[in-house]
Amino acid sequence: MKLKLLVVMTLLLALILSACSTGTASEVQVNAAATDVPMITTITTVEQSVTANSETTAEVLSMSETHDDPQDVIWDTASVVSIVFNGSDVAEASDAVKVDGTTITITRAGVYSLSGLLTDGQVIVNTDDEEPVKIVLDDVTINNTSSAPIHIVKAEKTVIILADNTKNYLSDASEYVYSQADQDEPNAALFSASDLTIAGSGLLTVNGNYKDGITSKDGLVIANGTIVVNAVDDGIRGKDYILVKSGEVTVTAGGDGLKADNEEDTSKGFVTIEGGQFNFSAGSDGITAQTSVLIVDGDFTIKSGSAEMDFTDESSSAKGIKAAGSLQIENGLFVITAVDDALHTNGSFVINGGTFEIESGDDGMHADTELTINSGEINITGSYEGIESAVITFNGGNISVTASDDGINVAGGVDGSGMMGFAGRQSMPGGQPASMPGGVLPNNPTGARPDAFTANNSYYLYINGGSIEVDALGDGLDINGAIKMTGGQVIVNGPTEQMNGALDYDGGFEITGGLLVAVGSTGMAQAPDAQSSQNSVLVNLTAVQQAGTAFNIRSSSGKDLLTITPTRDYQSVAFSSPDLVSTESFTIYLGGSVSGTAQAGLYEGGSYTPGTQYEQFTVTDVVTMIGTTGRGGMRRP
Repeated sequence: MKLKLLVVMTLLLALILSACSTGTASEVQVNAAATDVPMITTITTVEQSVTANSETTAEVLSMSETHDDPQDVIWDTASVVSIVFNGSDVAEASDAVKVDGTTITITRAGVYSLSGLLTDGQVIVNTDDEEPVKIVLDDVTINNTSSAPIHIVKAEKTVIILADNTKNYLSDASEYVYSQADQDEPNAALFSASDLTIAGSGLLTVNGNYKDGITSKDGLVIANGTIVVNAVDDGIRGKDYILVKSGEVTVTAGGDGLKADNEEDTSKGFVTIEGGQFNFSAGSDGITAQTSVLIVDGDFTIKSGSAEMDFTDESSSAKGIKAAGSLQIENGLFVITAVDDALHTNGSFVINGGTFEIESGDDGMHADTELTINSGEINITGSYEGIESAVITFNGGNISVTASDDGINVAGGVDGSGMMGFAGRQSMPGGQPASMPGGVLPNNPTGARPDAFTANNSYYLYINGGSIEVDALGDGLDINGAIKMTGGQVIVNGPTEQMNGALDYDGGFEITGGLLVAVGSTGMAQAPDAQSSQNSVLVNLTAVQQAGTAFNIRSSSGKDLLTITPTRDYQSVAFSSPDLVSTESFTIYLGGSVSGTAQAGLYEGGSYTPGTQYEQFTVTDVVTMIGTTGRGGMRRP
């Protein structure tokens, strides 16, 4: 349904714009010559299939019906008022258009076509009519040396239509001249005090030399088009909302790239993107919303922030995509490089699909309250902490995390621990907050616990499915609360430092299914706890093994339960599998040779040739301990 609607709208728009160019019209003539126009930025299109959740798709289509009217791009071509700029001498030819020097004011609803060059002038829209004003940009260049080239003072709605195969340019002044000292609007090259829609298949390049590039004080809809914005401050701003249905959007901004910032109405200040290609380079946030961000599909390349930012200033923010309310992603391709968090929300965060390549100076993904991953290909190649929230749930997806501190961090408190170190403030090794509910258990390698799932504890990690790989210099899984694992596969190549652990939890770790391998140092080593229904073994070796040294567990029947060549030096291995049963005995080998393909060092299939036999054991308890633990106690099978 959604795809058919988008195709029909695109074809309809193309036919209408073609017809518009041949319609009869009255004319306003301006005497001047054409001039050279800047080079066009080329955008590479990457095709992505739409697999949006049906409920989300219905929500977006409903929103489109509310804020995006198909009638916006339909008009009677015979009624078009053609305004042709050809110099600074303007002759008035329609009583709906007032001319004062090089200032052209549109006073009525209707359709107006702009073409040619206006070297230093302004188009103003100011009407009390209840019908929209439609402005067709047909190879037009408008420059202004004291204000905004297009200023929509008042209108029910204004629709900017980019005519097919046209190139259009707007450029404002670096300093604005206002008629009154307390005046601060307009402040963008394309500025609207009311709802604004941009549609069509042409090109619009906007140079915001004063502050913003494109601003609507109400809502902003981008239905289509190729839009290039260069702005000193924010690139594209819709105060009440931004709805992007399609298009190619490139923004270079000193402030935020794409922004909705209504702080007074909790039903507004949202960003919804149905699809398109986006390339944002922002000094602050790439995409930011005061309430929610919903992305159904799209191809996103986002760079946010700079190494020179001062994060001692709490107002500083350099996140890739940020929502003060909720963040939801259905599908898309995301390549994000962020000085701050790559994906951030102060509320809840849901990922239902998509492909992510993330490099972050702080968190790769952060949600204050709850973060759920149901599907997706997620690769966090660099971060301070990889994925962080008070509650994290993995139901599916292929997830790879590389972190200089904790890989998966379940905790509360103030976000920005990585940025504290970035700004020269003291960071907290291990990411531990001052208060840790559930109780710190320093001599509890098997996780004997208060019942974390009934106790007063708000921090949880749920692993129900998916493939999760963690490479962390700090804790691999740092859970200031409890873990419950029912399925999936988790591989942790954890710390070498003794004050961190591949697993670090306070409230308990109940495992009932799935495969767990957590490799790291012995100082803080833990395994799932004794209240689990699936067996585990925690092996603390007598000596540190070099990275790449094979570790193998083989059953008495000759089956290899575990073969891993850890990517870091290690001395501890926690392992849990449905195959770790009490009816067999097991042998641990170190070294030897392995053939086949490894995933985060783990071999599934292939062939293992044993090295040195280290230990034999049988499973007599839910948690079998081998070797001296870093948290006290000794147990031998």
